Amino acid sequence: MLPGRLCLVPLLLALGVGSGGDSDSDRGGGGRRRRLLLANKVNKHKPWIETSYHGVITENNDTVILDPPLVALDKDAPIPFAGEICAFKIHGQELPFEAVVLNKTSGEGRLRAKSPIDCELQKEYTFIIQAYDCGAGPREAAWKKSHKAVVHIQVKDVNEFAPTFKEPAYKAIVTEGKIYDSILQVEAIDEDCSPQYSQICNYEIVTTDVPFAIDRNGNIRNTEKLSYDKQHQYEVLVTAYDCGQKPAAQDTLVQVDVKPVCKPGWQDWTKRIEYQPGSGSMPLFPSIHLETCDGAVSSLQVTVELQTNYIGKGCDRETYSEKSLQKLCGASSGIIDLLPSPSTATNWTAGLLVDSSDMIFKFDGRQGAKIPDGIVPKNLTDQFTITMWMKHGPSPGVRAEKETILCNSDKTEMNRHHYALYVHNCRLVFLLRKDFDQADTFRPAEFHWKLDQICDKEWHYYVINVEFPVVTLFMDGATYEPYLVTNDWPIHPSHIAMQLTVGACWQGGEVAKPRFAQFFHGSLASLTIRPGKMESQKVISCLQACKEGLDINSLESLGQGIKYHFNPSQSILVMEGDDIGNINRALQKVSYINSRQFPTAGVRRLRLSSKVQCFGEDVCISVPDVDAYVMVLQAIEPQITLQGTERFWRPAAQFASARGVTLFPDIKIVSTFTKAEASGDMKTTGTAPKSAVLEEMLHNLDFCDILVLGGDLDPRQECLELNHSELHQRHLDATNSTAGYSIYGVGSMSRYEQVLHHLRYRNWHPTSLETRRFRIKCSELNGRYTSNEFNLEVSVLHEVRVPDREHVNHLIVQPPFLQSVHHPESRSSIQRSSVVPSIATVVIIISVCMLVFVVAMGVYRVRITHQHFIQETEAAKEAEMDWDDSALTITVNPMEKHEGPGHGEDETEGEEEEAEEDISSSSSSSDDSEEEEEEGLGRGKRGQSTARQAQLEWDDSTLPY
Repeated sequence: MLPGRLCLVPLLLALGVGSGGDSDSDRGGGGRRRRLLLANKVNKHKPWIETSYHGVITENNDTVILDPPLVALDKDAPIPFAGEICAFKIHGQELPFEAVVLNKTSGEGRLRAKSPIDCELQKEYTFIIQAYDCGAGPREAAWKKSHKAVVHIQVKDVNEFAPTFKEPAYKAIVTEGKIYDSILQVEAIDEDCSPQYSQICNYEIVTTDVPFAIDRNGNIRNTEKLSYDKQHQYEVLVTAYDCGQKPAAQDTLVQVDVKPVCKPGWQDWTKRIEYQPGSGSMPLFPSIHLETCDGAVSSLQVTVELQTNYIGKGCDRETYSEKSLQKLCGASSGIIDLLPSPSTATNWTAGLLVDSSDMIFKFDGRQGAKIPDGIVPKNLTDQFTITMWMKHGPSPGVRAEKETILCNSDKTEMNRHHYALYVHNCRLVFLLRKDFDQADTFRPAEFHWKLDQICDKEWHYYVINVEFPVVTLFMDGATYEPYLVTNDWPIHPSHIAMQLTVGACWQGGEVAKPRFAQFFHGSLASLTIRPGKMESQKVISCLQACKEGLDINSLESLGQGIKYHFNPSQSILVMEGDDIGNINRALQKVSYINSRQFPTAGVRRLRLSSKVQCFGEDVCISVPDVDAYVMVLQAIEPQITLQGTERFWRPAAQFASARGVTLFPDIKIVSTFTKAEASGDMKTTGTAPKSAVLEEMLHNLDFCDILVLGGDLDPRQECLELNHSELHQRHLDATNSTAGYSIYGVGSMSRYEQVLHHLRYRNWHPTSLETRRFRIKCSELNGRYTSNEFNLEVSVLHEVRVPDREHVNHLIVQPPFLQSVHHPESRSSIQRSSVVPSIATVVIIISVCMLVFVVAMGVYRVRITHQHFIQETEAAKEAEMDWDDSALTITVNPMEKHEGPGHGEDETEGEEEEAEEDISSSSSSSDDSEEEEEEGLGRGKRGQSTARQAQLEWDDSTLPY
């Protein structure tokens, strides 16, 4: 029984309820009815709550905010229990909420979450709630419950998720030259549940400096017209923001490919083409083809032009000297170079501006050069040739003046031009005035040529062949006749000296002070005159020939109907055909070739232009030109090395003989280059270290200079000689002077070796000569590559006579130096000598024996050498000096130090050391002499000296054995 009910028992007994003799069952059933009646009288009313509630809860929170608040009312108050609220009950399965009573008396309650609420799982909850009072007493279970109220709870979202793109990357293709409203659309999503946090409010392009923009819906558009040539592809990063301004966790990549509009033009060609020297012919456009965009093309003409006007003389030509080039091309002899390299013999070009790369002389309108008298004959014959390379532009100034290239005028008193070559108003003019003593008739004197090439600022090769009165001009191998010939009277005879000049004309008269006038503006090279003969067309073509140009690989494989044409220098190729496929295949066979072994490195511009013809009245397509360039790489530079004997001695008689002394019998010219070679074990190390390897290279030389060191040669007693037949057989030339010998001409290294082997030195008075030193230096390509400086020292073996054999024997038997030899000795050695007095005697005997042995070896050596010397002198048929058989003749090396008789004790030590050195030198040189004798037999026919003659020579013909 509930404790609250105890207070009702006296009241019920007083009213007589439940008294009498009722049975137990009657008492039991009646008791429950009485309690119910009593409870109904106490707990009369049901609790009351609102009919509906609206609540809000933030996800991951447990407090629900209800509107109105959760409060239950009961009219049974203030009776205990019946007027109190004991519970709120929620109806529904697995609801994450519970209702708790905060105050029983006031009926206040609270709704809260039993577990974390996730908006992404469920945004709203609706359920039924009822309030229960506490019944009539503390143990009474029959409490009253209110009506059912509806509770609607909305979950409030938290921005916990970042936007994510539906695709990790987007790709689109656009055509160049168009503006798109939308290229593509990117889309991002957000897993938050609320519209505020789940909606994407903004997109943004992260990549800067791109021609694209994006709107709030993710549509990407281009802000400018795209060009395929400028950029083939764009990669753009895009991010997204939700309405809570939370950025995407990861940006997305948008790739936009630009598709070119079909434009007629050449496709699949490379702008830079590298050429390795020595690689022969290399295709320029191996994959090129023409895109016509379905145009109706009936024929096509293609022009390939190799532009080399800024390289050297307008092309990669040989840089040998002009004389060497003339000889290589088979030009006639007698050519006079008016612009040679500055030297002691050709010093008139020393003051001119020089482009050292190709011996090009630049004239700036203020310089001229006087040709010394005697270089060119005063009166040219009716046949002669003038050649030159010239690069000239339009004349400066409003009024163009004459620009003199070559002029022969009066040196003093007057100002007559006897012959001249000049440029005037982009016309080339040649003036030739005859003297009255030759003819007294009106005859041609001025020859004019009007050519665009004269002022195009490019290099051209000019040849003027004069066969008076006919004058012919060759330019770049093509023939041009003068468009104007002016006649004039001959010049009156006079005895005024003439002055030949280059770059200006000498004005000797009509002025207060003689000076240069009519200066030339431009560049000149290889200006020559050949008196008495004209050059042939073949030689002219060879002299201006270019070593690089265009070529076609496999002419036989060209398609049918393909016509092609090269210009003379093969720098321009024109191809024509009506089939585009054949033109493509033919163009793929066009190649670049450079036949120089050491070409000039640098850029060669390349241009491909096209002319298209269409069928009928169709509008022809326009094909843009192709601009590319060939990069000629640096050639491997050779290292030219001269090797041979650097010092030797010869008897004086050989220097005075008719053949003299061969200076370089064993000279060797070797050219090498460094090549990187891979080495090492790839399997163990994984890398291949490179090592430098020297490899021999064969190429030509163009000159070798033999210089005399220590003073010029004295022509009264010495000279350098070389048989001219040796030069002519090897197509080389030479000049000789007191300063040395110069061998020049383009030839192989072996040719130069053979010529140097025959160079001899003679001296008619060798007794006054101690040594002569020479130096050799060789060159390739006019000094572009030079050898080492090889030095040679030649000494004379002077002869010293000994009176007779008795004196020699006396020196052997009684050597006086034994008495004057003093060696510092320690105290112990002094003690030993006192104990053993015979040691000094033993030392003397051993020294005498050694000296006898030295003399014996010398005698044997002298006999062999003397026999060889007699054979050489007989072969040379030269009278030798008389030998005295009664005395020993000793040839002494002048390089050794000899001391006078007044040196006393020191002299004896020196002689003893020389004796020991002679023993070692004679034994070590015996093996070498055998090999040298064999080599000397091979060269005996030419009378050349061998290395064996460099040994010390003795005359033992008078000694008995």
